[in-house]
Amino acid sequence: MKQLLLFSFTLFCVGCSSPTFDLVVHNGIIYDGTGSPGQAGMVGVVDKAIAYVGPETAFNATTVIDAKGKAISPGFINMLSWGYNALLEDGRGLSDLKQGVTLEVFGEGTSPGPRGSEANGDAISFGGAMQKLIDKGVALNVASYLGAATVRIQAVGYDNRPATAEEKKQMEQIVAQAMEEGALGIGSSLIYAPGDYANTEELILLSKVAAQYNGRYISHMRSEGEKVLEALEELITIAEEAQVPAEIYHLKASRKSNWHLLDSVIQRVEAARAKGLKITADMYTYNASSTGLTGVIPTWVQEGGHRAWMQRMRSPKVRQRLFKDIRKELSQQPPEGILMVGFKYDSMDAIYRGKTIAEAAKMRRQKPEEAIVDLVLEDDSRIQCIYFSMSEENIQKKIQLPWMSFCSDAGAYSDITKDFRTHPRAFGSFIRVLGKFSRDEQLLPLEEAIRKLSGLPATNLGLNNRGFLKSGYAADIVVFDPDTVQDHATFDAPLQYATGVDTVIVNGVPVLKDGEPTGATPGEFIKGSGAKTLQ
Repeated sequence: MKQLLLFSFTLFCVGCSSPTFDLVVHNGIIYDGTGSPGQAGMVGVVDKAIAYVGPETAFNATTVIDAKGKAISPGFINMLSWGYNALLEDGRGLSDLKQGVTLEVFGEGTSPGPRGSEANGDAISFGGAMQKLIDKGVALNVASYLGAATVRIQAVGYDNRPATAEEKKQMEQIVAQAMEEGALGIGSSLIYAPGDYANTEELILLSKVAAQYNGRYISHMRSEGEKVLEALEELITIAEEAQVPAEIYHLKASRKSNWHLLDSVIQRVEAARAKGLKITADMYTYNASSTGLTGVIPTWVQEGGHRAWMQRMRSPKVRQRLFKDIRKELSQQPPEGILMVGFKYDSMDAIYRGKTIAEAAKMRRQKPEEAIVDLVLEDDSRIQCIYFSMSEENIQKKIQLPWMSFCSDAGAYSDITKDFRTHPRAFGSFIRVLGKFSRDEQLLPLEEAIRKLSGLPATNLGLNNRGFLKSGYAADIVVFDPDTVQDHATFDAPLQYATGVDTVIVNGVPVLKDGEPTGATPGEFIKGSGAKTLQ
């Protein structure tokens, strides 16, 4: 039986003299983020916090937002964002903001900091990198895990070997400092170099330090394909040994021959949860992933960093081994299903953007594996691609899991007049939960969709004052029309904003009004609960 929505009267009550608020959202249907059914009412805000959630009552307010015919919900949380650099350039983050996102979470494998070195004069700490974004001004809140690969680069570099005892001590110090500066925990990405050079022992070591600060572990697991169950066991082992909650980044069973493995993954996660382990997951709502051609290029060739990787691929001896490994990958991920969308050089972009590897290989009169290596060398980059590798049936199955939240795994873009190509998930991953999957396909009720976009991820992140519409909680609020919310981005034309979100409020300040940005930048650096100085 669903829990009834309990209205909050902590600061104000019906029947008392009219309370005064800085901002009121009223005349709508309130969904508080717990999964309880919506009820008519209003939300009152004083300064940055919610002061009243309950039935309509007389009030005084400086700003009044009429939500007639609309839903009022907590702000949505992007559990995996690559928006740091885009937000530095333009802090509005419109591709996410227009979907109701109020918190961007970074840290899949790498994090904004720490990076650089004192010797080179370019050192920046984890906290310093995050504060840089706030100082620039952002409409949305930001938070981050500490990237396990970032820690490894600082201590070990790009060598493919276990860390020494001294390097492990340095790693522990880096983790402790970042946790004190506000990191949420450790984020790993174990299919990319140098992240996958870390063994399980190293990841447990980092997570144990994070656990001392109430931190968490989140991971792009070591496999999303034929070895996905083995990869899941590693994540569960880390959770058990380090005694931390653990989340799976963008859970999937990738490539058609592995689609059937998703059922076993779900069963194993639910068995671990039944034993008391806090294992959760997030996902994006499309049947295609996006990464570089590194998705089919083995990490052994990437040892030593970018320049060493490029040079190594020019060796005739290395190339023969490399071609063999790539052919194995292409046997499961056909070149017809790899679409190239992002290049370093305009000359390459003009020829190959929007082409599949199969098409490019035919144009170049090469085998697909040869084309992949030479394209990377010619562009001097990993070349961003879209991989059509997932099952729509599995997406529907994952959407309904009670422990599943959502991410974009993409940037947060604000200028769609620029000439670039990206994955449509940057513009539609969240709104599709409300429109396509809840309203149109009726896979989950609206109140559950909202819980999985707000209250659930906030709980999984260990945030104790966000994700719900409750008195005393931060005033991150979204007003949207459940009947009209819609994604418009497609793989052919991804630069299209979602529609149907009317108002977004961040820390009590409207940043989207009547569907358009206000220019306000009230976003804050949301720190983990183990930080020395909490926000």
